[in-house]
Amino acid sequence: MIDGTGAAPKSNQTLVLRDGTIAALGDDGTVAIPAGALVMDLAGKSVIPGLVMVHEHLFYPTGPGVYGNLAESFTRLYLAGGVTSMRTGGNMNGYGELAIKRAIDAGQKPGPWLDATAPYLEGPGLGLGQVRELKNAADATREVNFWADEGATSYKAYMHITRAELHAAAVAAHARGYKITGHLCSVTYREAASAGIDDLEHGFLASSDFVADKKPDECPAQAKVQASLIAVDPKGEPFTSLVADLVRRKVALTSTLTIFETFTPGHPMPPGQDVLTPQLKEQFEQRYAAAQRNPSSVWATLFPKAGAMEVAFFRAGGLLVAGTDPTGGGGVIPGYSDQRALELLVDAGLTPLEAIRVGTLNGATYLKRNDRVGSLAVGKQADLVVIAGDPSAHIADLRNVELVFRQGVAYDPAKLIASVKGKVGLF
Repeated sequence: MIDGTGAAPKSNQTLVLRDGTIAALGDDGTVAIPAGALVMDLAGKSVIPGLVMVHEHLFYPTGPGVYGNLAESFTRLYLAGGVTSMRTGGNMNGYGELAIKRAIDAGQKPGPWLDATAPYLEGPGLGLGQVRELKNAADATREVNFWADEGATSYKAYMHITRAELHAAAVAAHARGYKITGHLCSVTYREAASAGIDDLEHGFLASSDFVADKKPDECPAQAKVQASLIAVDPKGEPFTSLVADLVRRKVALTSTLTIFETFTPGHPMPPGQDVLTPQLKEQFEQRYAAAQRNPSSVWATLFPKAGAMEVAFFRAGGLLVAGTDPTGGGGVIPGYSDQRALELLVDAGLTPLEAIRVGTLNGATYLKRNDRVGSLAVGKQADLVVIAGDPSAHIADLRNVELVFRQGVAYDPAKLIASVKGKVGLF
């Protein structure tokens, strides 16, 4: 039993699940097994809390500049991969995301508990037709309140938002009891922390703090941002003081190494491609092959440094959480990528138990649901994953999911995956 707190795993344990909660747990022989209980012998297996991931999506690139709503297939894949709670870090499809949240909550569809993010809070400059552009700070306030009334429970600022708009959105979101995160560029991490942001996406890869000639409320070219990150010293004062400021202000940091791995030469093909439609599978395979042919890519240097910076934040006492971001150029497959996200954190320098905590209890703590989910304890919700193997010793064993329990109900991951295999991209 790996409880999600980072504590050493315990062997020979008995768990009793009743009415959707963990009714008892402890050493074998010390826990009474209720009469008539269904008894499962999991010798040789591991049990971990359900994953709590906080940069997920229910859309995917299905054409040039177009993101399709894949809520039906994605929610099944997330659950099959062991994700029992998740925040959608941005919404391209308005009401579709809110509707499937209501259906899952009502028990009409299988899937994780959703913290459903409103459509992006973004200023002019992105040039994507599915994203509305904010006009000013008052408009940001109006947008937050509109989507709160419609059922959204979380917000995400995007690359071209201004400082005033971000501050207004944060004030409005907090007034409704919700949090706001950001994939930033025009606003630096320090400015965002001062404006009241709760979380920052993509580790430090979206930080424009180190661009020497950064202009207020302007997004520098991505090549300049990347060059500044390659040049920064993780042990130098500019970086360590930024980390200290974020930790002091209790701003969380979301690792999304899976999306950037797809740009990095020398990395394996991301798992799960066979669930895609043949067209989308071929589309990503071509892009992956192109990345492998470019050994001089900036990502060969930037990707390992990004992981090291995230570990430095974690070691400094920051709340590191994890997600996968199945957008970009595709290839990041829900469920499969969530397991891979924790493998990549171990590659970056966390221990397997630390990475599991990032993907369970830390995510629950950020969502303020750690009293219910994120770890295994009596009285908590029976969200847990049965794994063949021992991920505390071999993190890649996370891929061997045999059963997923959400609120005490067991789901067969093989059947969930089979229900969408070869059709992801259609629904």
